[in-house]
Amino acid sequence: MAAEPDEFSDVAVVTMRGGARPQNATYLLLNVLSELTAVSLVTVTLADESPIHGEYDVTEIAHGSKADSLLGTILLFIRNQFRMCRAIWNLDASLVYFFGGTAYTIPIAFAKLAGKTVVVQPRGDVPLTLQLEWEEEYPDIVARMLANVVRALEYASATLADRIVTYTESMARELGLDSFEDKLYTRGTRYIAIDEFAPKTPCEERDKRVGMVARLDVEKGIEEVTRAIELLPDDVEFLLVGDGSRREWVEQRLADDIESGRVELTGWVDHDEIPDLLNRMQLFVLASEPTEGLPTAIQEALACGTPVYATPVSGVPDVVRPGETGFHMDDRRPERIAADIEEILSRDDLPELSENCREFAVESYSYQASVGRFRELLAGLS
Repeated sequence: MAAEPDEFSDVAVVTMRGGARPQNATYLLLNVLSELTAVSLVTVTLADESPIHGEYDVTEIAHGSKADSLLGTILLFIRNQFRMCRAIWNLDASLVYFFGGTAYTIPIAFAKLAGKTVVVQPRGDVPLTLQLEWEEEYPDIVARMLANVVRALEYASATLADRIVTYTESMARELGLDSFEDKLYTRGTRYIAIDEFAPKTPCEERDKRVGMVARLDVEKGIEEVTRAIELLPDDVEFLLVGDGSRREWVEQRLADDIESGRVELTGWVDHDEIPDLLNRMQLFVLASEPTEGLPTAIQEALACGTPVYATPVSGVPDVVRPGETGFHMDDRRPERIAADIEEILSRDDLPELSENCREFAVESYSYQASVGRFRELLAGLS
């Protein structure tokens, strides 16, 4: 049920970029907030194919957030923040919601000085993500120094904000935001399409297959997972869904298994194909670095009744509960991952875990549940 027009303040969502996928997190947030109040978007760049175009008032301030050099990227980062200030000034919204991009300290401070209510929501450990990227291009000491600057900016933004939103309590603790307890809201989990992501094949009727839906890059632990696949027995099949910088490496390492059919590497697929792929798995695996917020693929796997075996980083421990909805990957050594997968697949209670996954997802990730959580958030800011 939508709110009365004057119940909550108008909201301007500010983010770095919006992807083209219909299930893009920014689009999902706009959908929920629009049930409660008028909402608009300020973004650095928005994909031409994004469904946000035509549905919401969009202010696109630039055409990118990276330049050809590190200095150019830093200058563009600063320039984009001043462009955001101008966009915020031109909007009537009295609440500004910074979704990701919590290092945008200049427009956050500007919004506060302009008398607006400011909400910030990190989507993961951005400083660590950037550090991993920068370490591939620059000396480690430079990468760490730059990451620490971003982390300091995020801390300043959290200090300035009226409310800090995280997906779960564990995410708040991992990001060091639990010290802001008086203004912390830990129920900002997005919704997923529960009707589309549903069990179509009972877990016990699925083949002995493990899968992963993610970018094939270092941040997602693809190297550890690939080496674990090499150690698994021949009767365990593996389904890798996604594309990324390490795809060629994966194809080379698993060439024989791909040729034999034991390993299937799909590459990039349309989002509407994901439910069927998740229904082919008895176990979903994700060996992420601690850069995540709460991976959408984990939520979608749970909704499909697919237990999850994942590193307990950020918001993951609040949804992947050992022996209930999945298992924690406490050791990312390939031999340990392979041994754990074999042990999990031999359990007699996987059907019961599958039912738990679905029940948890329906209760937590429905559209109605998400609207209720954000109604609670906005009510606390009124």
